Amino acid sequence: MKTVVVPAAGMGTRFLPATKTVPKELLPVVDTPGIEMIAEEAAQLGATRLAVITAPKKQGVLAHFDPYPELEQTLEERGKQEQLDKVRRAANLIKAVPVEQEQPLGLGHAVGLAESVLDDDEDVVAVMLPDDLVLPMGAMEEMAKVRAQFGGSVLCAVEVPRDEVCNYGVFDIEEIGVDNVKKVIGMVEKPDVDDAPSNFVATGRYLLDRQIFSALKRIKPGKGGELQLTDAIELLIEEGHPVHILVHRGRRHDLGNPGGYIRACVDFGLKHPTYGKGLRHYITELLAEEN
Repeated sequence: MKTVVVPAAGMGTRFLPATKTVPKELLPVVDTPGIEMIAEEAAQLGATRLAVITAPKKQGVLAHFDPYPELEQTLEERGKQEQLDKVRRAANLIKAVPVEQEQPLGLGHAVGLAESVLDDDEDVVAVMLPDDLVLPMGAMEEMAKVRAQFGGSVLCAVEVPRDEVCNYGVFDIEEIGVDNVKKVIGMVEKPDVDDAPSNFVATGRYLLDRQIFSALKRIKPGKGGELQLTDAIELLIEEGHPVHILVHRGRRHDLGNPGGYIRACVDFGLKHPTYGKGLRHYITELLAEEN
């Protein structure tokens, strides 16, 4: 596993006005930007390249991985080693390379652009959506084990209440007798509750066979002229390509909307060695006052 693709060209409309000038991927979960958490997860997977799909006016996401000599020198002179280590951390995690998406033509289009930075010997590519924080980290490593056993492509899924399936891409599955692993025979994007084939839904982690790029070139644009990654995966399934899901039993935070972002900050804040104790005390007192 060499390359992880991170689609980060979106305008962050759900977070306006905060994202008018600051990319949503740089909003901090406590003190760490979401994109750096993705980089950490990618590095743990053994990847050496983070292909960040950016829009023409969103180069700030890549700047987070650049050295900042003036700031580093100032921190070093002032003996602020802890802060210096934090500033240098992102650049040391993984090599981030830009891939520009000139027009917002869908997730499938964004992923397809990443083929240009792959090496010839790469037969699999990981895709991590920066909006999705999948906890505990390590789901991609488990997905790699599933791929080693069954081949093809492996997607991450979570189980949601039946009345929430209309918000997600939903898997049509077949049991194969393996705990937390199921074969995918189809996908339905945001179905009505009565039409949903299951309550296992896609979350933002994909381990895709390189054949995905061929499929992306052969699908037709859907609503809004966008190329959907789901449609390309569907095409691979139709052509007999093995696709499985790993059912993740941990938590998932959606960093792309304020509600999910707040929950993620609280989750990480409560575990933080510096801020956790004080935050827990404050929340306990606050809830007692409201009751």
